[in-house]
Amino acid sequence: MDRRLQADLLRRAARDQKVRASTPRTTLSPLTAMRFVWVDCRNTAWLDRVVRRRGWPGTALVGRDAAHAAWLLAQHADRRRQAQRRFLRAMREAVERGDDDPKDLAYLEDRVRVNAGRPQRYGTQYGMTASGFGPQPIEDPDGLDDRRAQVGLPPMAEYEAEMRRRIDGEP
Repeated sequence: MDRRLQADLLRRAARDQKVRASTPRTTLSPLTAMRFVWVDCRNTAWLDRVVRRRGWPGTALVGRDAAHAAWLLAQHADRRRQAQRRFLRAMREAVERGDDDPKDLAYLEDRVRVNAGRPQRYGTQYGMTASGFGPQPIEDPDGLDDRRAQVGLPPMAEYEAEMRRRIDGEP
């Protein structure tokens, strides 16, 4: 296990979450937006160097918590979509080897698809739609709950209820 890489991942993910947690749900000031950009861009560049040199930092290399932290950084790499796609490929290989969580991969796959203007597969990505806040377009909605179950995600109705609670500010 690479303890230094593990610590770096955990520290960077904590900073990522600290910036997001300090943001009011209703407003995003220009200063806060710049903090997001700054943190995300630094983390993306750093993770890209790690992945290019060492491959995906999966559980065997950094442990479960730090592997999840790597996923979080990849999830927030929206401003460098080529790097985000590279993270997706590397993480997919790790999941195929049993070295990372298929649930995290599902979220990243959906994020990459939505960023490319394609329908998501697992229904994990929400935002403003023509009818208000809700899931971004979903490929083959009839097979959605089966795909979600295959990667260990709850049925869409449960996830939808949880997302509604979060947006309404309920615990």
